[in-house]
Amino acid sequence: MRPNLHRPERASPGDLATCREMIRTGSRSFYAASLLLPEHVRGGAYALYAFCRLSDDSVDVDHGGEAAVTRLIARLDAIYAGAPFDGAVDRALADAVERHAIPRAPFDALLEGLAWDAVGRPCETLEDVYAYAARVAGAVGVMMTVLMGARTPEMVARATDLGVAMQLTNIARDVGEDAREGRLYLPRRWMREEGIDPDAWLARPMFDARIARLVARLLSQADVLYARADAGIAALPPAVRPAIYAARLLYAEIGVELARRGGDSVSQRTVVSSARKLQLVARGLGRRWRAPALDALHAPALAQTQYLVDAVATDRDAASSNDAAKGFATDVRWVVDLFAALEERPRRIA
Repeated sequence: MRPNLHRPERASPGDLATCREMIRTGSRSFYAASLLLPEHVRGGAYALYAFCRLSDDSVDVDHGGEAAVTRLIARLDAIYAGAPFDGAVDRALADAVERHAIPRAPFDALLEGLAWDAVGRPCETLEDVYAYAARVAGAVGVMMTVLMGARTPEMVARATDLGVAMQLTNIARDVGEDAREGRLYLPRRWMREEGIDPDAWLARPMFDARIARLVARLLSQADVLYARADAGIAALPPAVRPAIYAARLLYAEIGVELARRGGDSVSQRTVVSSARKLQLVARGLGRRWRAPALDALHAPALAQTQYLVDAVATDRDAASSNDAAKGFATDVRWVVDLFAALEERPRRIA
């Protein structure tokens, strides 16, 4: 799909204002981050956020379930056919898709993840958790990365690593909250290894040392992926490294704080203090970077995210012809800001 940077926009200023308002009221962090974007990218970012927000709300908050997913697929069909439904979000997203040549694969992945939530698809293994996180978090990272022109396989792979890591942190933090909504994202096999019957526990969630061990185990997997993402951060231009690394530290600190509290995410919700956040920002600004080891930068993507990396890598025509993206191809602050904003949003949209 070749971007059409000179086609008149379908979306009106009012449509973009609607999308912007959805961000402003949905997440203060996300809205503030959007103001840092180049003007010619900002509208597309608003549109992407608005569609993700609308999708999550229609499936989850409004309890639309699988029927809502079916309707969202029809809306995507129309958007990618160049004939969006009559709505501000659809028109704005159609513009962003065409202007920035955004592949459809990450949108389909997101909706598949929401469909899994709607039917209560169980996560039996860690690999199942990765597959879910790839869809609801990694996919959003891919959307934003493509929007900003960062289409190289290694950068997309590291962005998906970061998204999955943050999703694992979210899952660890929200064990009790999810359970009270009838949802369980801890690997069921792990629970049985600890002598816990997953369904019985879900009916009556309680914290004990076994849950603490499971939370710690999940956070250790997140740490592996955060470290992989660091190789991508090190490959970025010096001007953007501090912001990205600080955001990565801020989100990972949720897991650090959760560990300090003994891993209890059933009876309490973990938050990071403002003072600690300031310390982490200073750490991000002060780090001295070396060029990443090539084997770390080019490490294979997770098997569960590889198809998203491939979807971008095979779109070489758009990657080579999108001149508007070249000036900010490696400026992926937006990707990290997006995931950092998940702390204030329902966890399903990563």
